[in-house]
Amino acid sequence: MIKLLSHLLYITALLLCSCSTHTPDATIELLKSHAQEGDLIFRRGTGLVGHAVTLADSDGMYSHVGIVAIVNDEYYVVHAVPHEPDFEGDFDRVKCESIDDFIGRYSNANYGLYRLETDSIQRGIAVSHALRLSEKNTPFDHDYDSTDTTKLYCTELIEYAYSFTNITISEGRRSKITIPGMAGEYIMPSDLTQCKALKPIIII
Repeated sequence: MIKLLSHLLYITALLLCSCSTHTPDATIELLKSHAQEGDLIFRRGTGLVGHAVTLADSDGMYSHVGIVAIVNDEYYVVHAVPHEPDFEGDFDRVKCESIDDFIGRYSNANYGLYRLETDSIQRGIAVSHALRLSEKNTPFDHDYDSTDTTKLYCTELIEYAYSFTNITISEGRRSKITIPGMAGEYIMPSDLTQCKALKPIIII
């Protein structure tokens, strides 16, 4: 009975979060208060690229994802992203930025914080590899080739970082996309969120 009540309270909290309107600062603080290292932050972007991804994805809930890294008690998001330069001459790459900047770029977007049901050691390993790839300035994969890890796109980065723990978050799923300019099989955000071991913590 207690377990059932806890489950109902958890579902209610998710529904309340998903229906609430948050300011950017409130969203940042809410995510920080619940985030743990290795969590995944999904984002539904409001730009043209975000809309294109959500339209192409069978689920259509999110368009982008990053992994939470906590360094010296500061919260960061490591993600592979195009068209978000940090300075003049910057190129599309894997980067590590504060959660404030990650949220601030798309203050009106929807967000989801998800946690993989594994131990903190494995999550830490995934984060260390994600940070290593950001330090190397690994280029963004504009070819969206999941077999080439010298360049990475957002979901591919997550899949690759966790592969060092022998975990395959996509569970082998690939989405077949047939839209002009992007025809093939790709790891879409829904291919990750469908993972049986990946649980939603906060949905905003």
